[in-house]
Amino acid sequence: MPTLLFVADATAISAILLLRRVTPQSEVIETLAELKPWETTGMQVVQAESELASIYMVYGAAGAGKRAMTSSSSPGVALMQEGITYMAGAEVPGVFVNVQRGGPGLGTIQPSQGDYFQATRGGGNGDYKVIVLAPNSVQEMADFVDLAFELAFKYRNPAMILSDGVIGQMMEKVVLPPQKPRRTDEEVIRECPWASTGKPKNRERVVITSLELKPEIMEQRNLALQEKYRKIEENEVRFEQQQMDDADYAIVAFGSAARLSEKAIEIAREQGVKVGLFRPITLFPFPTKQIAELAKTKKGILVVEINAGQMVQDVRLAVNGAVPVEQFGRLGGIVPEPEEIVEALKEKVMEI
Repeated sequence: MPTLLFVADATAISAILLLRRVTPQSEVIETLAELKPWETTGMQVVQAESELASIYMVYGAAGAGKRAMTSSSSPGVALMQEGITYMAGAEVPGVFVNVQRGGPGLGTIQPSQGDYFQATRGGGNGDYKVIVLAPNSVQEMADFVDLAFELAFKYRNPAMILSDGVIGQMMEKVVLPPQKPRRTDEEVIRECPWASTGKPKNRERVVITSLELKPEIMEQRNLALQEKYRKIEENEVRFEQQQMDDADYAIVAFGSAARLSEKAIEIAREQGVKVGLFRPITLFPFPTKQIAELAKTKKGILVVEINAGQMVQDVRLAVNGAVPVEQFGRLGGIVPEPEEIVEALKEKVMEI
């Protein structure tokens, strides 16, 4: 299962993509290898030997101010957590994609949303956060790459695109963004003064590390990180609502579960049940305040996710007991049917 490193600038390497060939995201690496974009864009390809090698190549490239990215599925991303926490501690921006599959362990190659806790709670050791975007379409998968890089570099923080096997295997029309101009070495240094790009005469030496042996200094670093996360929570919350104005009940779902819930809402409304959809687009920062406000006007909330119940904990914290909050999901790679979601809404929420 090879890992490829994609370097997207021939003159001044400004973007790097490392891909781990793990189902159900193998098509990413296979398509890029077939299209050979380095022949037309200057992108170069390097093969790494493992997930650890992949994430540390991202760490090194991003530490030099380059746009670096890796992609894998659940077991592979689990192996990358050491490097991700190092990047968070060193404030190195990078992007990684997780096309989730069922677990625990090797589990199954079928879809899941079982990595929500791992994504939103950091995943590795220490007190840190990763910016998490949850696409629900092929178009958003494409759009969120640029958005993830924008946010990662804005806040000098790792960013994740948390997809799943449904979206990862889906075929839809997509409008790709125009290719951005390559950055020169001078532009990289100017845009990323924190980056390790050598020591010109007019520049101090830059050291990028997450290690600090003096506890009083390490505490200040941690406090600065927590302040950064608060700014992200204040400024970068993204969400979407559908048919919520007249709804008595709400379904909260992300990713492919939100796509399935759209059909469930259509079926429910045909049966006379007024229900709307709230879709978190950022899982960190989580739309806590928005869901709390939503709960003031609803009789109950059903959280739909393809796992045993993970995001439901964040929804319950947001609602704080104002209305009943229940969860419905399927496990083992089974994707729920919209009709099942409607029945769960009636049984778990409407009959309380």
